[in-house]
Amino acid sequence: MTANSFTPQSIDEVHWRRTAAERPNARVLDEDIEVDFAIVGGGLTGCRTAIGLAEAGAKVAVLDAMEIGWGASGRSGGQCNPIWRATPDELIKKFGASQAERLIDTTLGSADALFADIKKYDVDCDAEQNGWVQAAHCKSTKKRLINLGEAWKSAGAPIEFLDREQTQKVSGSPEYGFSLFHAKGGHVQPLSLTYGYARAAERLGAELFENSKVTSMKPMGDKWEVKTAKGKVIAKQVILTTNAYTNGLWPGLQQTIFPMVSIAIATEPLSAELQEQVLPNAVTIADTRRAIYFARYDRDRRLIFGCVGSTDQASALGGIGRLRNGLHRVFPQLKQSVIETAWAGRIAVTTEMMPHLHEPAPGVLSAIGFSGRGIAMTSVMGRTLARKAMGAGDDTLPFPVTPVSPIPFHWGTKQLLPLGAPAMSFRDKLDTLFDPL
Repeated sequence: MTANSFTPQSIDEVHWRRTAAERPNARVLDEDIEVDFAIVGGGLTGCRTAIGLAEAGAKVAVLDAMEIGWGASGRSGGQCNPIWRATPDELIKKFGASQAERLIDTTLGSADALFADIKKYDVDCDAEQNGWVQAAHCKSTKKRLINLGEAWKSAGAPIEFLDREQTQKVSGSPEYGFSLFHAKGGHVQPLSLTYGYARAAERLGAELFENSKVTSMKPMGDKWEVKTAKGKVIAKQVILTTNAYTNGLWPGLQQTIFPMVSIAIATEPLSAELQEQVLPNAVTIADTRRAIYFARYDRDRRLIFGCVGSTDQASALGGIGRLRNGLHRVFPQLKQSVIETAWAGRIAVTTEMMPHLHEPAPGVLSAIGFSGRGIAMTSVMGRTLARKAMGAGDDTLPFPVTPVSPIPFHWGTKQLLPLGAPAMSFRDKLDTLFDPL
């Protein structure tokens, strides 16, 4: 390949599959079984929930329509971004003091809890906790970042404010005039993390089933029947953790989120000289664009660079061009670096940019809508779901338990989503032209 070219094989090949750790032992469900908990969705949330339930001695089955980790959990950028877009005061206003206090405390510990989980369960996922740079792309977003940083720093987050020179030093990018440095942030190989959680759940006794799409679920007395094409599961409780790939299995749930898309590229492994220039301390970086740019290294020091996409094909509506142009704008040092592959994955986004925890019926739980904070917060939610399923009171949980409330005019808005990425990119360009830092 020549610099910045693509072969047909390199487009829509998920990079993480090339470097993933050992797969879990999953099989097709081709029999009838009975368990305490049936988890529908074999991604990060489902597998972490399975760990918590199996540790408590419960009999657990995890079912996925595709393969374990096939969806967003195996396609994301893998960044551990450990604060929300809302300030603590905004969370208090939205949820009330008691609920917000639990959420804020859990958020402050979310990154350390993730990396502790990785160590505890011996997960081989190339984890690095070197910090997260959150960079402003224009003057107005600098003001918002300052407000966000001051608010979370007051709550106890170890956040530093970096000027232009400091930002360029820590990131290697000349693009940004201001940033926040979140010392607890980091990154993982997301598919390997999912595999590691799944293997840990398996060691604890959980059964894993893939290529076993759930076609229906219905109550049977005080239990639930979950059917697939070749078998069925009878369970005391069902937990839905399908996130951005949620279908119509539970009425209205799919309409509570927008399945937006993240697209990414992986460069060739960078030379030692380029590694000293680009993200020299192997931090993670993301900026404040609407069509957000993000970057981090993989274990072989390929640079992973991403932004917002339009469809499940990375190349749709100019996606490859946006990625290439963004890479060269943020890191002009890489204009001659070969791009090995590009891929896409869905992100479940809620209107509040916060995940939802639902109990739509007795014996049914659901968690959905991580809105770009999935690496840290799916683990938090997995622990929360396990506690809730085992009987913990709602007033002890970090997330409020809310009803399933479909977004108004969801169908029409969803049809326009593919146009969102180019539209957001255009507005970002206007920001840099008319509101520069």
